[in-house]
Amino acid sequence: MSPLATALTCCDMLLIDGLHAFEFTCDESGLSIECMDGRQHRRWSFTPEQVAAAVGEGDQWQLSDAQGEHRLVCMSAFRAPDEDDDEPDLDQPADR
Repeated sequence: MSPLATALTCCDMLLIDGLHAFEFTCDESGLSIECMDGRQHRRWSFTPEQVAAAVGEGDQWQLSDAQGEHRLVCMSAFRAPDEDDDEPDLDQPADR
């Protein structure tokens, strides 16, 4: 597995060319990314060879395809805590 492919397994959001993308897959067929840019549906596809050739530093990567260079940033999405965590457990006695 290439370093970028490994990094992609640990993230749940990408920033590609300045656009946030939550829809992406990386498997033996390569990397595919989809996102909305305003009303325009954007798609990127990279072969396994292009993913393997990606140059990275930290969470930032440079990928090349037929359209040119693309900047990719691996990110973790912020998640709201479960609502149950904020409510006291009524079955447990309160601390005094």
